[in-house]
Amino acid sequence: MFTIAFILSLITLVISVPIFLVFGLGSSIAAVGGLNLPWSVLIQVSFGALTKHVLIAVPLFIFAGMAMLKGGAASRLVKFTTTLVGHWPGGLGVAMVIAMGFFAAFCGSILAAITAVGTIMMPKMIEQGYPKPFVVVLAASAALLEALIPPSNAAILFSALTNVPVSKTFAAGVFPGLILLVLMILLVLFKCRHIRTSNAASYKERAKAFLSALPALITPVIILGGIYAGILTPSESAAIAGVYAVLIGFFIYRELTFTGLKSCLKET
Repeated sequence: MFTIAFILSLITLVISVPIFLVFGLGSSIAAVGGLNLPWSVLIQVSFGALTKHVLIAVPLFIFAGMAMLKGGAASRLVKFTTTLVGHWPGGLGVAMVIAMGFFAAFCGSILAAITAVGTIMMPKMIEQGYPKPFVVVLAASAALLEALIPPSNAAILFSALTNVPVSKTFAAGVFPGLILLVLMILLVLFKCRHIRTSNAASYKERAKAFLSALPALITPVIILGGIYAGILTPSESAAIAGVYAVLIGFFIYRELTFTGLKSCLKET
């Protein structure tokens, strides 16, 4: 029965059946046919797993990241990091890694990070002479920071499965995430030390970029500060982050439209 469930999962995956149906169908067949569990037990276990309130934080954080992307916060964040280190040898690569680290503190979604930061930085890096394979691998690797730096969706799922407090799983990912970020920066500086650089931005340009990105840079403070201060639960913090991202997109950056908001909800 397990073999049948595995083969059926592969077939449905190949014919583009939605992934939640692929895993749901395969695991259901394996549980009922292979473990001889009655449907009533399967329904009870599934309902119990899906009613853990901490899981609502996952789509809410993803929505916050998509709203940051559609609302213009992501592009301003990338511009800010570029003005800081873009003139270094390998500076664009360093800027992308730092921007990925910042974006990790917004939403914890690997896909959102690649979409928000990678699509902006990768063409610029290739144009400036960075090897295309290196650019692709760096973007994919830097996006994995989202799995460590809080609020990480992986940490939320781990917390839901093991009943460990989310605040502790978030805290456990901070230092490994920062260490990995620093190591990636050092690697880029070493590998790309011979690549030509752009002119350094003036202090006025850096200050302007910082002020433009400031509303976005406050987001991690709202998310993590509320959790560690004991004021907000992770789910409440995720909801506030989503609302905040929409507000700055509409009223501060003025790039988020109702069509864009609909797209954020659909993609989330």
